[in-house]
Amino acid sequence: MPRPAGDTAAGPTAGPGPTVGPGAGTADPAPSAPSDASASWRALGTLVQLVVTEPGGLAEARRLLTQDLADVDAACSRFRADSEICNLPADGDPARVSPLLAEAVAVALRAAGLTDGDVDPTVGAAMSAIGYDRDFEQIQEIGPPVKLTVRTVPGWREVHLDGRSVTMPAGVRLDLGATAKAWAADRSAARIASRLGCGVLVSLGGDIAVAGPAPDGGWRIRVQDVTGPAGETPAGPYALIAIRDGGLATSSTAARRWQRGGDVLHHILDPRTGLPAEPVWRTVSVAAGTCADANAASTAAVIRGRPALGWLARLGLPSRLVDATGAVFTVAGWPAEADTAEAGTAEAGTAEAGTAEADTAKSEATQK
Repeated sequence: MPRPAGDTAAGPTAGPGPTVGPGAGTADPAPSAPSDASASWRALGTLVQLVVTEPGGLAEARRLLTQDLADVDAACSRFRADSEICNLPADGDPARVSPLLAEAVAVALRAAGLTDGDVDPTVGAAMSAIGYDRDFEQIQEIGPPVKLTVRTVPGWREVHLDGRSVTMPAGVRLDLGATAKAWAADRSAARIASRLGCGVLVSLGGDIAVAGPAPDGGWRIRVQDVTGPAGETPAGPYALIAIRDGGLATSSTAARRWQRGGDVLHHILDPRTGLPAEPVWRTVSVAAGTCADANAASTAAVIRGRPALGWLARLGLPSRLVDATGAVFTVAGWPAEADTAEAGTAEAGTAEAGTAEADTAKSEATQK
């Protein structure tokens, strides 16, 4: 298959620096120079972080990003009765959609193609069936049992996009949650950099896109697996890296979790079963040419389990994977861990493994 990064993968390098926000399975940006300016707030049900290299442009950058995210929410939210995606006809007839939703669907279909269907936008009904039918903040953490049934999702090949016309079988419910935030980060970072002529970093729940001139030493980011206060060394495994372009995404089975009866559920579904993927990996972080492609690869890796090591290595995508025991695996040039206790050879051949405490932390929902 083509590499999700496009022509080249963004290669992270080791980089020092504190983070600006806590999270489990997140990538947290830090101001990379004294002259950087940053802001954070909540939108799309997650933490938004914005950093610009020109402090005088922060207010305008925030205005642009706020408007972009409002537009994406109105077009793509599965949880708003008035959103465009929720009002697509359910009778199987072609529907003419806005340019914004058409672009979002195109990104989702591309991700499905690049991952051989691991990232499938037709899992909407399956998501609702396991209880993810509203903003995550409104989902009861512990609830009564639900009947978990293996179900076949309609499949991304049943969705056809022709310009601004979308056609899909009757009853299909699209869920763009696996791609929309990363795509929105790419889109807004590029627009703000073009408008202001400065370096820009946009993080949406830890899905990070950068655009424009990078600061000296690159954009510094701490990728961590266990919740910890900003500015303090995390209790669990973490990595300090820097990127200069492209994007970085983290997918997690340790965030956006809830319990129904004796079943612990999470938000990353295997489209072959319509059920949450086996939690082989607690977190997977990937750097790529865009945040959308990094996100597609990290999500697919969670679904693939152990074979993801070789898959990511063959694609040449720098990646960091933390398994259910806390062991850390890195492939394709991802920098060494800051607190690696042991090193060895992983099954991917080019991977390095380290051990760390197996602490699955509950955190704010920062993943897609």
